[in-house]
Amino acid sequence: MASLKDLRGRINSVKSTRKITQAMKMVAAAKLRRAQAQAEAARPYAQRMERMLASLGAAVVGSPDAPKMLVGTGRDQVHLLIVVTAERGLSGAFNTNAGRFARARIRALEAEGKTVKVLTVGRKGATYLKRELASRFVGEISYANIKRIGFEQADEIATRITAMLEAGEFDVCSLIYNRFQSVISQVASEQRLIPAPLPANDAGPADAAQALYEYEPGEEELLSALLPKNLAIQIYRALLESAAGFYGSQMTAMDNATRNAGDMINRLTLNYNRTRQANITRELIEIISGAEAV
Repeated sequence: MASLKDLRGRINSVKSTRKITQAMKMVAAAKLRRAQAQAEAARPYAQRMERMLASLGAAVVGSPDAPKMLVGTGRDQVHLLIVVTAERGLSGAFNTNAGRFARARIRALEAEGKTVKVLTVGRKGATYLKRELASRFVGEISYANIKRIGFEQADEIATRITAMLEAGEFDVCSLIYNRFQSVISQVASEQRLIPAPLPANDAGPADAAQALYEYEPGEEELLSALLPKNLAIQIYRALLESAAGFYGSQMTAMDNATRNAGDMINRLTLNYNRTRQANITRELIEIISGAEAV
């Protein structure tokens, strides 16, 4: 049985931990509001941009001069997966979910005979995937020293991907990240970046009745200018979604930790009181027994 001193030490230790988790929960909640607002504001623009380029690209997809970023290299052998996770932990299963999703996707592609390359954004994803898949890594990007992720970071990633595409290092590029749904729900998702997603061929009557547009300058010139920008925008949206999901997951995890610490304090306090009462009872019995012996 633990002594009263040991129990007091455990209670004080758990109380200190509860103060830390409660403070981290409040900080995560404050950062979540800003990150959620940014993620929700970026969605409409990114979705409209993607839809517009899909419609524009449908007109030139069969052209021999179509940009690689739109139609790819014409092959489907080498896949580049960009895995976005957080820089820090203490966020429940947030980083693990994205890592497991990426690992399952890599295994599925390799089972089809594809070659997979991995570029991670965030230290936790690199740490998780390197345990089994270190040979697939082509780079690691970390923004641990940056207080707030901005569009310039997404543009740097897009520039690196564009350079790899021009060098012929991959055929298909996809983005894996945790999409923010709510404070308690972040869904691991995959989004194809290159080739750019095009509208389905089986368009309905409403789509067929839409007017045809003429572009000035031509579609090829517009696409060559807009596709790199769209790539950066889609990556930026994923970074914002991942940041909002991280703070939501961290707030939930710290709230659970705070409540668990409270339950542990109650159990330890009850054990402390019982032990103290048992010691008092034992001392009284010793005193009474000694008095009767005299």
